[in-house]
Amino acid sequence: MSKSDMAAEDMKWKVEQDLRSLAEAAEIQKDPKRLKAAQALAKEKMAELQKIAK
Repeated sequence: MSKSDMAAEDMKWKVEQDLRSLAEAAEIQKDPKRLKAAQALAKEKMAELQKIAK
């Protein structure tokens, strides 16, 4: 397999992964409990990172 074939396969895998990620995000956005939980965790992680960034 040539480098260009490997690069094309890698790009195909990435695009497929992106599609799976977008589909999962859509499912999360449809579920208010999951969305709120994810947002709460994001706020928690942001607060932790802000402590480090100071």
